[in-house]
Amino acid sequence: MKVEGLFFALLSLFLLVSAVVYWFLSYDPTGFACLLLSGGMAGIIATYALVAAQRTGLRPEDRPDAEIAEGAGEVGFFSPHSWWPILLAGAFTLTTLGMIFGPFILVIGGFCLLVAVAGFTLEYYLGVNRTQAETLSVVLASGNTPTSDTKFLGEQH
Repeated sequence: MKVEGLFFALLSLFLLVSAVVYWFLSYDPTGFACLLLSGGMAGIIATYALVAAQRTGLRPEDRPDAEIAEGAGEVGFFSPHSWWPILLAGAFTLTTLGMIFGPFILVIGGFCLLVAVAGFTLEYYLGVNRTQAETLSVVLASGNTPTSDTKFLGEQH
């Protein structure tokens, strides 16, 4: 993570310097604000990556003497299928159009945005997908009813 953190720190520095140079050459507040905010956001990512690098230590990707096999294994759980990101994008688009065309569409978009955020957040806590991120033994040990009878609930027989 240290390399990624340094990359984003350099990107942040470049964007902040570019913002200052842009301001003195053009006096355009819009471009200056965009460059300044982009530099700030890159700085946030750099800070996170550098702090995470200190907490976790070196990964196999960070060491030049690492073997390929050291990076093998489970990386994490990634949602195999979800419609919520598409619905969230649509709700965000509707909300943005409401800001342009009128408050009535903004209210409808805001409601759709709340529903989409709640659905996306609670996807693996409620409904038919509530146990997909867990193995069958974990589901049975917690006293829940599994949604499938396979060892890993997303795999085929």
